[in-house]
Amino acid sequence: MKAKVNEDCIGCGLCNSICPEVFTMTDEGFARACSDIPEKQDELVKEAADSCPVSAIEVEN
Repeated sequence: MKAKVNEDCIGCGLCNSICPEVFTMTDEGFARACSDIPEKQDELVKEAADSCPVSAIEVEN
Protein backbone atom coordinates (compact mmCIF):
# COMPACT_ATOMS: atom_id res chain seq x y z
CA MET A 1 0.00 0.00 0.00
CA LYS A 2 1.10 3.54 -0.72
CA ALA A 3 -0.29 6.79 0.63
CA LYS A 4 0.25 10.36 -0.44
CA VAL A 5 -0.88 13.59 1.15
CA ASN A 6 -1.80 16.06 -1.57
CA GLU A 7 -1.76 19.87 -1.64
CA ASP A 8 -5.29 20.05 -0.17
CA CYS A 9 -3.88 19.28 3.30
CA ILE A 10 -4.88 21.90 5.88
CA GLY A 11 -2.52 20.61 8.56
CA CYS A 12 -5.20 19.54 11.05
CA GLY A 13 -3.06 16.62 12.27
CA LEU A 14 -5.92 14.11 12.40
CA CYS A 15 -4.05 11.57 10.25
CA ASN A 16 -1.02 11.85 12.52
CA SER A 17 -3.16 11.25 15.60
CA ILE A 18 -4.78 8.17 13.99
CA CYS A 19 -1.62 6.64 12.53
CA PRO A 20 1.59 8.34 13.73
CA GLU A 21 3.68 5.45 12.39
CA VAL A 22 2.86 6.56 8.83
CA PHE A 23 1.84 10.23 8.97
CA THR A 24 4.11 12.97 10.28
CA MET A 25 3.77 16.72 10.34
CA THR A 26 6.30 18.83 8.45
CA ASP A 27 7.95 21.99 9.75
CA GLU A 28 5.52 23.89 7.52
CA GLY A 29 2.60 22.34 9.44
CA PHE A 30 1.31 19.94 6.80
CA ALA A 31 1.06 16.15 6.87
CA ARG A 32 3.38 13.80 5.03
CA ALA A 33 3.14 10.04 4.58
CA CYS A 34 6.19 7.80 4.90
CA SER A 35 7.17 5.95 1.74
CA ASP A 36 7.22 2.44 3.20
CA ILE A 37 3.94 1.61 4.90
CA PRO A 38 4.07 -1.56 6.99
CA GLU A 39 1.28 -3.98 6.06
CA LYS A 40 0.03 -4.01 9.66
CA GLN A 41 -0.77 -0.28 9.31
CA ASP A 42 -3.08 -0.68 6.29
CA GLU A 43 -6.34 -0.37 8.25
CA LEU A 44 -5.18 2.71 10.15
CA VAL A 45 -4.01 4.36 6.92
CA LYS A 46 -7.45 3.76 5.41
CA GLU A 47 -9.09 5.14 8.55
CA ALA A 48 -6.91 8.24 8.38
CA ALA A 49 -7.79 8.76 4.71
CA ASP A 50 -11.50 8.33 5.40
CA SER A 51 -11.29 10.73 8.35
CA CYS A 52 -9.43 13.51 6.55
CA PRO A 53 -11.78 16.53 6.50
CA VAL A 54 -10.52 17.69 3.08
CA SER A 55 -9.81 14.27 1.51
CA ALA A 56 -6.12 15.11 1.12
CA ILE A 57 -4.90 11.53 1.55
CA GLU A 58 -4.64 9.40 -1.57
CA VAL A 59 -4.27 5.65 -1.00
CA GLU A 60 -3.16 3.05 -3.57
CA ASN A 61 -2.93 -0.70 -3.11
